[in-house]
Amino acid sequence: MTYRVVVHIHNEDPFLAEMDTMPDPRDNFVVLRNPRRRDGRALTFITEGATHFLYPWSRISFIEILEGGPASGQQLLTFFRDDTTGQ
Repeated sequence: MTYRVVVHIHNEDPFLAEMDTMPDPRDNFVVLRNPRRRDGRALTFITEGATHFLYPWSRISFIEILEGGPASGQQLLTFFRDDTTGQ
């Protein structure tokens, strides 16, 4: 099962990625695939053609695990504000 995650790196903007498995608590690093900005565009520091990335736990603040979405075949739901009331 592939997990969609948001990775929060110390002093940097968070980004989206996929993980094939949950990391073991004894691991020194996390294996990520397909890292990209939250708007879907490519990260500037990624070399073209690279497929897997190892991030040390010392650089990661925390990881959010997302339910649903493209990795599981479900659609993302978004919220909007209805301003038709004219107030």
